[in-house]
Order: sequence, then structure tokens, then C-alpha cells
Amino acid sequence: MIDGTELGPVGQEIVYENDRVRVWHIRLEPGERQPLHRHDHPYLVVAIEGAKNVVQTVDGTRIDADEPTGGVVYRDPGAVHMLTNVGDTTYLARLVELK
Repeated sequence: MIDGTELGPVGQEIVYENDRVRVWHIRLEPGERQPLHRHDHPYLVVAIEGAKNVVQTVDGTRIDADEPTGGVVYRDPGAVHMLTNVGDTTYLARLVELK
């Protein structure tokens, strides 16, 4: 919870987990938004079906995050944000948290 706001999960479903990694399934249709959430672990995002996304941080910063199909991005933990698919294609990804 941040400033009274309940945080959502990192993705829609955990598809694999062990003592070293947790893998999330993320799917966003055009115009769909992931709820505000926090990353407590470093992570990789693997775009299975890329899309034009926008990250909006809790402090209001907007970051364009175009993710091409097959692209891989590493991010450090701590970010509180939401992700919106602003493109016209479905976004499908696996997010791999490193524990």
C-alpha cells in the first residue's frame, strides 16, 4: 500500500516459481492498463508479442516503453508504476523476477 492506495500484482498469473525466480504472465489488450504495482526484486521482461506501452510512475512521470516482439529488458527493483498498452496490438510478455 502506498499513500492509502492498494497495490496490484506484478502480472496476471504466476506461471513458474522456485526459490530463485518467479515468472509472471502479462497480457494487455490495446488500451488496457495494469494496476499500480511495485517490483520488490530485479527482473527481466521478455516480450513475446511486443506493443507500444507507457509506464507511469507513482510520482506522475511518464516513460514511453516500446517493447518489440522478442525484446528483453532488465530493470532494477523498487519501481512503483502502472503499465498501459497505448498501441493497437496485444501485448504479451513474461516477467522474470530474480529472487
